[in-house]
Amino acid sequence: MLPYRKNIRLQGYDYSNDGLYFITICVNDRKPMFGNVKEWEMNLNDNGKIVLDCWYDLPNHYDNIVLHDFCIMPNHIHGIIQLSNERAGLKPAPTTHPLSEIVRALKTFSSRKINERNGTQGCPLWQRNYYEHIIRSDSMYTTISDYIKENPKRWIYDQFYFKENT
Repeated sequence: MLPYRKNIRLQGYDYSNDGLYFITICVNDRKPMFGNVKEWEMNLNDNGKIVLDCWYDLPNHYDNIVLHDFCIMPNHIHGIIQLSNERAGLKPAPTTHPLSEIVRALKTFSSRKINERNGTQGCPLWQRNYYEHIIRSDSMYTTISDYIKENPKRWIYDQFYFKENT
């Protein structure tokens, strides 16, 4: 019998709706794959740079998204994604893609490139699920945006913190 997995999504909510979404994605087993924090700054290694490139490449694959703040930590990432399904001028309405599809793409693109680079084809990079929060107000947006920007400065207090070998 398979283990029970709790559904962490808001029941009945359509995650392809216009809106702002805060996401957190953790590395499988929370291994430090993307670099390290030194003097309150995140220093990306080559794996971290691949994730950064994949994040900024998402709008080239999904015309209904706008990327906001983003932060890579040694073993997880935080970001704000805006879904917008409005048409602009004479352009046709963008294809609607739910948040889960966009997160799946980010995980797939980055896993493939990192595994290619490291010669570890087929190894899982990311945990199976991800955390999301629907941003419903300007004040919540500001709080989350500040949290993302300040994350490296609070690394030792982070729930995903581990003591790095220096």
